[in-house]
Amino acid sequence: MYINLDLEAEEPIYTQLKNQIIAGIAKQEIVPGEGLPSVRSLAADIGINLHTVNKAYQHLKQEGFILIHRQKGVVVNPDGIPEADEIYIGQLKHLLHPLIAESVCRDVSEKEFLELCSGLFNEFQKGEGGK
Repeated sequence: MYINLDLEAEEPIYTQLKNQIIAGIAKQEIVPGEGLPSVRSLAADIGINLHTVNKAYQHLKQEGFILIHRQKGVVVNPDGIPEADEIYIGQLKHLLHPLIAESVCRDVSEKEFLELCSGLFNEFQKGEGGK
């Protein structure tokens, strides 16, 4: 998996890293049980502070995407990613709400919005966009 961070973006680096790892899992570029680089190794490879990588890994751990073992290192959750529950759906709605509101303000039609969402969703469908 290739990590591409925009150090000048408004989005925090740890969030970009977290999102790219999640995208790698969604596209099956990283599979359950597969190891990820250590905090120090990944930080050195991409030229960022190790605390930034640690923060991204901690968020991924809290969300159930990875496990961190003292002996085995960092691995993608071998049991798979937890399925969406009511809490996740609520968070998703909270994140989508301002995007939809801004889209309406900018005269993006519902059809255009849904087509955009559908196209992006299809990029991550299992078996598509993978290795």
